Amino acid sequence: MPADRNFKIVTRLFGVQNSNRIDVAMANGAYKRLQPAFAMQPQALVDEVKKSNLRGRGGAGFPTGMKWGFIPKGADTVYLVCNADESEPGTCKDRELLFWDPHLLIEGMIIASYALGCKHAYIYIRGEMIREAAVLQKAVDEAYAKGFLGREQQTALGPLKIDLTVHRGAGAYICGEETALLNSLEGKRGWPRLKPPFPAVKGLFGKPTIVNNVETLMNIPFIVEHGGQKFADVGTGKSGGTRILCMSGHLKKPGVFELPIGITFRQVIDEVCGGTSSGKRVKAVIPGGSSMPPLDPSELDVPIEFDALMTDQRIKPVQYKPGHNFELGPGKPLRAMAGSGGIVVMDEDTDIVAVCARIMRFYAHESCGQCTPCREGTGWMAKICTRLADGYGQPGDIDLLSSIAYGIAGNTICPLGEAAAWPMMGFITKFRPDFEARLAQSRGLPPAGYHGAHP
Repeated sequence: MPADRNFKIVTRLFGVQNSNRIDVAMANGAYKRLQPAFAMQPQALVDEVKKSNLRGRGGAGFPTGMKWGFIPKGADTVYLVCNADESEPGTCKDRELLFWDPHLLIEGMIIASYALGCKHAYIYIRGEMIREAAVLQKAVDEAYAKGFLGREQQTALGPLKIDLTVHRGAGAYICGEETALLNSLEGKRGWPRLKPPFPAVKGLFGKPTIVNNVETLMNIPFIVEHGGQKFADVGTGKSGGTRILCMSGHLKKPGVFELPIGITFRQVIDEVCGGTSSGKRVKAVIPGGSSMPPLDPSELDVPIEFDALMTDQRIKPVQYKPGHNFELGPGKPLRAMAGSGGIVVMDEDTDIVAVCARIMRFYAHESCGQCTPCREGTGWMAKICTRLADGYGQPGDIDLLSSIAYGIAGNTICPLGEAAAWPMMGFITKFRPDFEARLAQSRGLPPAGYHGAHP
């Protein structure tokens, strides 16, 4: 891990005037890694990415090189799709990356396309990112005009022409899930697909497809230029490189920061962000977007690195017991995941029950409705938790919320159901006294016309 926190890989051009123009980007090194990459055999590129310990920055942290290696040998058509449908509450890095340095993403996608045998790649960008979509499309047009796209390039395998299409989504959270994204890209309803088959075998238009996050692909040029081992050495453990964190909440200095992957949550909060805006102690931290279980103050001295937080979230007790603190197997307390890097800090004055209710309303609204546990369960958790937060809690509500969360987790096609269940489990486990205190203050039955939900 570099001692210097100013060491940057994907945010080097943040703050540079006109950095998203191709002339400025090329003056700062854009596209110079293409020829060295094209001189390599595709498998050698895949091997370098494996050696780099680059892990997906979209949330799951899956090793990128391993994912690339799942493409069947000899596939006639392969697609690469960049997932820029950033919609996880608390996460705001992709829009900054796309605005300041779209050409680094395009360069990374060209290199990745060559490594995978892809001739037509796609960027699926969230529809509400109007500014970023315009900047990105202009950058793609500039890359075509310069011949980096749409024109044959000489490679170790002979001439290769790569095309790139920008596709704007329609603002559905579910389309951040890679198979729902692929359905949407095909013009279908954005519903997640059953797996297997996985996209690497049968993805876009039924062909082998790799879906990578914006930040993930923007690290590829550095790996080509400096080698996979250098990228691995920048990181720690099984996680190479740096990480972008989206810091929000009760902080003196919120923002988007690229930091060493071995830095701890406490260091980021206190040293990078200057502590809480109120000067009061931290009560809870959402570590990687709202779908992640929260951390309490005793858990802030762990690194932001993936494995430091990750446990097998799908393991659960055989039988639900009222009042039980959720665990994930013997000796494994419910922790969290590094997720998409959206860190939300809450000070001691935070109304935890209200926070949880707001999160539940979001997931109830964004559920695609395909799976019964998610479709029904998220709605009920939103209504019950909102009712409790509003002071109309009923006896048994806390255990009812717990029971519903248990019924959702692990029983849906995609992780959206778990994205609602995990924070509910985590907040009740670590902040149960807050829920019990709110229940004790209940004003009784809600008034006529009250439906337990807010706009």
